[in-house]
Amino acid sequence: MAYKLKTNRAAAKRYKVTGSGKVKFTRANRRHLLTGKSQKSKRHARAAGYMQHGDARKAKELLCLL
Repeated sequence: MAYKLKTNRAAAKRYKVTGSGKVKFTRANRRHLLTGKSQKSKRHARAAGYMQHGDARKAKELLCLL
């Protein structure tokens, strides 16, 4: 009897996998104390980030996609 794998819920809340297989995440420093941060840093943090290949592999394992 095969057992189902459980998805790591912490990873599921942080990462999404795109159609092409890239792992997408939201950047840090956009939650609070925004008045003290430069407009440039807030603007760059708005854009989504994509994981490097080695890190993406670990994230996909946590999401039960490998």
